Amino acid sequence: MADRINGIHHITAIAGDAKRNLDFYTKVLGLRLVKKTVNFDDPHTYHFYYGNHGAEPGTILTFFPWAGIQQGRRGTGQATETQFSVSADAFGFWVERFKQHNVTYNNPARRFNEEYLTFLDPDGLKLQLVGNSSDKREPSHNGDIPDDKAIRGFHGVTLTLEHYERTASLLTDVFGYTLEQTEINAHRFTTDASANAAVVDLVSVPGEHRGLNGGGTVHHVAFRVENDDVELRFREKIANLGFTITPQIDRQYFHSLYFREPGGILFEIATDNPGFTVDEPFESLGQSLKLPPQYEQSRAEIEARLATLD
Repeated sequence: MADRINGIHHITAIAGDAKRNLDFYTKVLGLRLVKKTVNFDDPHTYHFYYGNHGAEPGTILTFFPWAGIQQGRRGTGQATETQFSVSADAFGFWVERFKQHNVTYNNPARRFNEEYLTFLDPDGLKLQLVGNSSDKREPSHNGDIPDDKAIRGFHGVTLTLEHYERTASLLTDVFGYTLEQTEINAHRFTTDASANAAVVDLVSVPGEHRGLNGGGTVHHVAFRVENDDVELRFREKIANLGFTITPQIDRQYFHSLYFREPGGILFEIATDNPGFTVDEPFESLGQSLKLPPQYEQSRAEIEARLATLD
């Protein structure tokens, strides 16, 4: 069988205050804290992983919370909308919940024959709930959100580009996506390699200002592959097309390749293996601070400098 990109693996974004970020995603959105660790390149900064109950690839939104980080700006060359899947009858519940928690949101709207609800996290990251009653993934059972209204994982992601054509070719010719539908300047690509987290929307806005990385913006989008062998074959294919792509990097819970797609957005290819239970049991995921092995000897100093969490 041909090598496949199995949809989105995870999306990583930038936040400011760590506790505010943790409270919003676990207490307001009801996601499971799957992993509490640190940034590989900056061990005095947390790296939070949020997901569904099963901690499945395709549900994992991660954050680097840097206190005092400059506010970012959405624009071209960025992933500008992170789409979550909920049941089609959940919007009334979420509108009331957003009112209760003073979340900035827009009224539900329709795009690509789907209803969606746009809202912002405390740092201004643009998120969407998309009605998708066919999504059977298990939610996180976290807090006071009924299971039938809860977030189940990613639906997809929106990439905003000055010109979309070369990115579209990468998706179709290398990643195996198919152009499903076009509405004005938005182009929806999907893959049949995964039942969920299978959507990439490309929005073309020639002449629009360039995005600026900072608080409230996406750092990178990671696409999912089954294992190391598949990943390394994708590396060869991408390198042969002239892209500058990293060697395989061990991220403890998955193995990664990084490169910038033609519009300038940082893409990652991440493996399913070894998974989030490599350093703690499934039942206690996210309950204690896990450090990459190279930092374990400095645990006391790192813990003393990390932001305090409840």
